[in-house]
Amino acid sequence: MRGVKKINLPKKVCLVCSREFTWRKKWRKDWQEVLYCSKLCKKRKQLI
Repeated sequence: MRGVKKINLPKKVCLVCSREFTWRKKWRKDWQEVLYCSKLCKKRKQLI
């Protein structure tokens, strides 16, 4: 069996919607800089 179980992946809380989101492979290089759960939340932060 390969990989890491989803339960063991790191998690963060979105700064806009306060929703918890988990690590994704596409964020592996810049996980430290990820602050928002989606592009929509990233756009909404500019409105707040």
